[in-house]
Amino acid sequence: MRAQNAEVSLVANALYEIRLLLAPYLGSENDAPMDVRVAAHIAYALHNEAVAVASGESFDFAAAIRKVEAIDSILSGSEGTRLARSWDVEPNPQP
Repeated sequence: MRAQNAEVSLVANALYEIRLLLAPYLGSENDAPMDVRVAAHIAYALHNEAVAVASGESFDFAAAIRKVEAIDSILSGSEGTRLARSWDVEPNPQP
């Protein structure tokens, strides 16, 4: 179980670092390519969840999905909804 926790922590910390690196590409008025902007907004939307996971805590899965869906209202696209639907699975039950 310890290895799995280390793996989850690694990925969660990486997402948080990606959020920091992509911060300049946030917002609706950015000239960056759309894929970079979407990546920045995904990382921003889920960075608090990444911190929670890295700390061994849980988070509200449905609220996280709603944050990803909200990307569409910022970027006037449909990537957030597409991603949220692809991730819309039952979260693992907490023991």
